[in-house]
Amino acid sequence: MVVELKITGMHCAGCVASVENALRKVEGVEEAVVTLTLEKATVLGSVDPTQLIQSVDQTGYSAEIIDGGTGIDIQEKIDEKVELAFSHMKLAWIFTLPAMIWMSVHMAIGVAWPSLEAMDLGIFILSSVVCFFPGRGTMTSAWKSAIHFTPNMDVLIALGSLAALFTGIIKSYVDIHSFAGIAGMIMSFHLTGRYIETKARGRSSEAIQKLMNLGAKQAAVLDMEGNEVKVDVRSLVVDQIMIVRAGESIPTDGIVVEGSAAVDESMVSGESLPVMKRANDLVIGGTICADSTLRVKVSKIGQDTFLAKVIQMVEQAQTTRVPIQIFADKVVAVFVPVVLVLALITFFFWTAFPNGMKQLALTGSGLLPWTNPELSSLGMALYATIAVLVIACPCALGLATPMALMVGSGLGAENGILIRDGAAIQRLNEVNTILFDKTGTLTEGKPAVVKVHQISGIGGNDLIRMAASLERESTHPLAQAIMKLAEEKELELDPVSDVEVVSGKGISGNYGSSILKVGSASFTNSNPEIDLSGTPVFLTLNNELIGVFEIEDTIRPDSADTIARLRRSGYRCVLVTGDRKEIADALAADLNIDQVHSEVLPDEKATIVESYQKTGKTVAMVGDGINDAPAIAQADVGIALGSGTDIAMETGEIVLTKGDLNAVLQAIRLANVTFKKIKQNLFWAFIYNVIAIPIAFAGVLHPVIAEVAMAFSSINVIGNSNRLKSIRL
Repeated sequence: MVVELKITGMHCAGCVASVENALRKVEGVEEAVVTLTLEKATVLGSVDPTQLIQSVDQTGYSAEIIDGGTGIDIQEKIDEKVELAFSHMKLAWIFTLPAMIWMSVHMAIGVAWPSLEAMDLGIFILSSVVCFFPGRGTMTSAWKSAIHFTPNMDVLIALGSLAALFTGIIKSYVDIHSFAGIAGMIMSFHLTGRYIETKARGRSSEAIQKLMNLGAKQAAVLDMEGNEVKVDVRSLVVDQIMIVRAGESIPTDGIVVEGSAAVDESMVSGESLPVMKRANDLVIGGTICADSTLRVKVSKIGQDTFLAKVIQMVEQAQTTRVPIQIFADKVVAVFVPVVLVLALITFFFWTAFPNGMKQLALTGSGLLPWTNPELSSLGMALYATIAVLVIACPCALGLATPMALMVGSGLGAENGILIRDGAAIQRLNEVNTILFDKTGTLTEGKPAVVKVHQISGIGGNDLIRMAASLERESTHPLAQAIMKLAEEKELELDPVSDVEVVSGKGISGNYGSSILKVGSASFTNSNPEIDLSGTPVFLTLNNELIGVFEIEDTIRPDSADTIARLRRSGYRCVLVTGDRKEIADALAADLNIDQVHSEVLPDEKATIVESYQKTGKTVAMVGDGINDAPAIAQADVGIALGSGTDIAMETGEIVLTKGDLNAVLQAIRLANVTFKKIKQNLFWAFIYNVIAIPIAFAGVLHPVIAEVAMAFSSINVIGNSNRLKSIRL
């Protein structure tokens, strides 16, 4: 059982670690993944949701069961958060700016107006207002996480601000410089960073919002009397007839029963050109009827629709752990406690060895502005300690991977590339060998009978009727080719009983008093001396060969170009097919494929994938998900190729809805650029802390500059991730 919770109160990766640990401690929980960018927890296991909520509440955060909601509802919540963050930021600066001006005048001309005592008191009051009114949420979060022994980023900001504010009180009793003004500035810059971050995170999830907003709210349907009525989309039932006019969104997945129209399916494939839809064609909820009117029979509703599954897959990609993130997560889990220890060490060194530490500060005083090593020993101790507290924030580390995944998976969804597992992004970067299925992948997947060979005295139409009578029980593409031929000739089929399907080989059944078999040479024990250019399907009656159907499948127009570009990029391309060796070798020669495995049964494809893995290869398997699901699952990265609703949703970590093979190249490029952003984000987040903490410890980094740098590090991660949106796949 999977439980999804909405988590509120999280601000950093430390918060994520605290919530995850709380959830994992609940009895029955097998796994818990919390995503900061989506503010969501996904819990796997047999557990009472109320226990999960209680556990989160005890950690100082809030949780509630996700009950769905439209894209508009979710966007409204995002807008409310952005507006609240903006109001907090604005109020903070309203009180901080006067304090800054007051301090600046004193620093510039050396005059405290109206007196030094009055100025210090005024600045203390202004900073107190900033810390405890617009900054109340930060202070509350810090208190809750502290008393539950799960310190988060807000603890660092709160301690830094309060320590600075506290100097305004003790200044009257101890010879110390007042940092009260810095307290308000720290909180104001923190709230500014929080606002920018909230706004950017909302924009980063806009791909999901766009998908959610595609769904229509109402549908025009025919009632029992045949009258047209408007109903809520949520009340639609399967087999109901919908009326969709030009310019309207198709309310849900269905089958066209009357009319023809061009349908804009760009949300599915990323292609802008409309697709003509006629009777018996599938249409997808959320796509746009560009012209004319369609009558559509409802085939899927609610969470079973294509659009709902796409949204689920995009969110799923954003809640998975990428291997490169594991180390960062381990660091983040202990980061805040370590920083608190570092802050204590900083304070200790500055109070125990003031002369040596001041000499260190003097050495680096020219590096950054506002450094003042001439402060008292206690003043410098507080100065350096506050800087360490506010500079060493794990927020950028926590955002590095999920932000890039969020933007990358959204970009993929807009281009018909659905990533089910975020970890596939990293694995696809390591792939060096790509295995391809033949039918429906390198070929059109629509085989047709090109010739019927009559072996006995039975006529061609009779052979077709007999074979089709048996093949109607099969869904194999070759069986469908024979069925299509029988339909074209308008042949009436005969009854067949005791049908038995042998996967990958053929089908048999009782045809009157005789036994009819259709399938491969080995299945039918047939080996006729016939020149064949296509794939043969043998027909036997009472184990006697009576006919051979020669079937061919055309190569996709983009197959040769895709294979050529992959090979130029250094990938080894391999064909794995159940077809005869002669046909497979001919196709491989046409496409310049490196290696061929022919006459392979569906369950043997996975073994072939495994054999490459055992030699040290990192393997991607590309197939249509029909008979190669085990191989796709076995591969390091499984890529399911399809179109429309026929996309093998449950197969493969990456699903390509475009239906063309070039999408494989686009998926690889998407993985490359997304993983590159993840590495860039992690690098800069780590380097920032590695460089900044020692500078703060040395007393060279002003606390306000430290807070600005901390906020900028998170904004940099978000901005760098959002640059993915400009990339053309």
